[in-house]
Amino acid sequence: MNSVYPKKIQLLASQHWTPLHITEMAAEFLTPEKNAKILDIGSGVGKFCLGAAYLKPEAYFFGVEQRSELVSHADLARKLLGLKNVRFLNCNLTLLDFRRYDHFYFFNSFYENLIDTDKIDNKVKCTPALYNYYNQQLYKKLEGLKPGTRLVTYHTLEDHIPPDYQLAESHLSGLLKFWIKIL
Repeated sequence: MNSVYPKKIQLLASQHWTPLHITEMAAEFLTPEKNAKILDIGSGVGKFCLGAAYLKPEAYFFGVEQRSELVSHADLARKLLGLKNVRFLNCNLTLLDFRRYDHFYFFNSFYENLIDTDKIDNKVKCTPALYNYYNQQLYKKLEGLKPGTRLVTYHTLEDHIPPDYQLAESHLSGLLKFWIKIL
């Protein structure tokens, strides 16, 4: 799938975007019902959404990404692949109403805000304060969702997940976790 992206994007794929075998596992868990709307939080170039949309044509996948260039790459890849059940939104996740979606995928997209981490580019401000702010905002948004909401996290610390989410499954030595909101 990386071949639908320019070389500079392909070089970032192994560190910043979801591998397809993870997408397969996550998409299966996130689509317990037909017509589910799944949001990828910090979707980058859309690799998770595109792979999941192909695997689960009966569901709808949305990616939110603050970098317009990455959204453009995602949209171009979507057109090249001819997928109709995926859409990319160019905005900051803090401005999005999570209640419009049924289930969520999060591959620690805030990590690049930490010092001495590989950055995607220099087009957005990255600071440890933003890492904390975004995690707090995500926590609050997840808290406000209805019971039964599913969440998949990849490379994410457990203390960033509200306590009313119960761990349903854990894979890859705890790097990939499946959660269900119980309260």
